[in-house]
Amino acid sequence: MIDRKVAISVKTTFRRASAFMATKDKKESLKAIFFDAVGTLFYLNGTVGDHYALVGSEVGLDLDARELERAFHAAWKKMPQRAAIDAPRENDDKGWWRELVDLVLDQVAPSLSEFDRDNFFEVAYEHFAEAGVWQLYPEVPGVLEQLQPRLQLAVISNFDGRLRLILEHLGISKFFRHLFVSSEIGADKPDPDIYRRALKFIDLKPNEVLHVGDDPKCDWEAASAAGLSILRLDRQKNSLRDLLAMLKL
Repeated sequence: MIDRKVAISVKTTFRRASAFMATKDKKESLKAIFFDAVGTLFYLNGTVGDHYALVGSEVGLDLDARELERAFHAAWKKMPQRAAIDAPRENDDKGWWRELVDLVLDQVAPSLSEFDRDNFFEVAYEHFAEAGVWQLYPEVPGVLEQLQPRLQLAVISNFDGRLRLILEHLGISKFFRHLFVSSEIGADKPDPDIYRRALKFIDLKPNEVLHVGDDPKCDWEAASAAGLSILRLDRQKNSLRDLLAMLKL
């Protein structure tokens, strides 16, 4: 009789691999890999609340990091999903981020003046593109180095143009032939259209592309709905090294 914990582990591993199996069995058909960004390639050093508190101190505001963290997550949930449009979004989505920050400040500093809000937002917006704010997962450079000579690599993310600076700061921009960000492509995950538009741009079929991401809805479900094979990244259980194992590299 198989131990229940072992059985669950085997079942979970099989589910992670099974979505990739069709591409694995036809290895020659795989021509590109899409990667999610945050949570897949890199992560934030500290919490959003920590960074917002730091920004506040730079502009003369004394804000509590824990309160800011709670407020950020509450505000994030309130932001509505946007419908896809047939063009890049206005101002590289900067207005969307301003709306989010206003929701945060409404909770932690409701009496803050418009001048202070403007100042806080502008410094915060630049802050999250600075070197040292984001950190690579340790296996990422080595994995990308092995993949890049063999396949087209691209990043597909609900981010904006600042992602280019972040990838440069982290030293991995050289590995990616394409960068698809929602502000420029006009569609956000979990809308499968963001994946369809990226496929059209690089002129590949869904069965020729694998998507790697950590979010069940935005990455796994949405990419699958667009017809891509997926690697379900769960950093509590696996890493990008599993990708190399599946490709037998």
